[in-house]
Amino acid sequence: MSQIVLEVARKFVKSNIGLFHDQRLESLKSLKLSKILQRKNPYLFKSKNILTSEILIKTLLDAHLSSQEETIFGDFLEKLAIFIAQNVFEGKKSSAEGIDLEFDREDIHYIVSIKSGPNWGNSSQIKKMKDNFKQAQKILRTGNSKLHVRAVNGCCYGRNGKEDKGDYHKLCGQQFWAFISGDENLYTEIIEPLGYQAKKRNEDFDKRYAKIINQFSKSFMDHFCNQGEINWGKLVQFNSGKNKTLLKI
Repeated sequence: MSQIVLEVARKFVKSNIGLFHDQRLESLKSLKLSKILQRKNPYLFKSKNILTSEILIKTLLDAHLSSQEETIFGDFLEKLAIFIAQNVFEGKKSSAEGIDLEFDREDIHYIVSIKSGPNWGNSSQIKKMKDNFKQAQKILRTGNSKLHVRAVNGCCYGRNGKEDKGDYHKLCGQQFWAFISGDENLYTEIIEPLGYQAKKRNEDFDKRYAKIINQFSKSFMDHFCNQGEINWGKLVQFNSGKNKTLLKI
């Protein structure tokens, strides 16, 4: 089973990992300096005693990219999980609201909401997921009242303390990948395929990243520095002032 599942994972990664890198690079190419200056907290960066435009820009850009990459790669892992379940348990992408995957295993029909990690949502978001589970279970049982339906919140990485949450089960990391594949070791084995073409792809990304740092640093100095010093008051006004300042940067 292990080698078969790993080959399934490799097949998906080789066909799709390029899209992750393309989206990651595209998010960098389309980025505007004004966008990240308006979305990040200038008070935080002032409190860290940042003195140069390059360090400030790099800090802002890295914070933005980290959030973007987490979202993009989370979508990729969700698709990988569905692909594996399709090949191992004849699972399918669910059409029910808020449900990502459905499959049958050992006379149980599973409905699965897939998230990147265990700490993905607040109380209202968790409540929404539970409501989606209840609605999907109700619809599935309409045609078959004896159908055994179990709801699962699957997380691609991390650990979780209590598996049984009452309305649903929460499986994280090793437990989740084993659940959708039947392979207890898949969670470590999929690391190797994920590195496919990573070196070349990251070299392309790094070149664009360096160019953006240089361009943004120059623009920032032109607009928010006085005689080489960051004008924090002007930056805060741009970020938080009631009268919106329009800058094409």
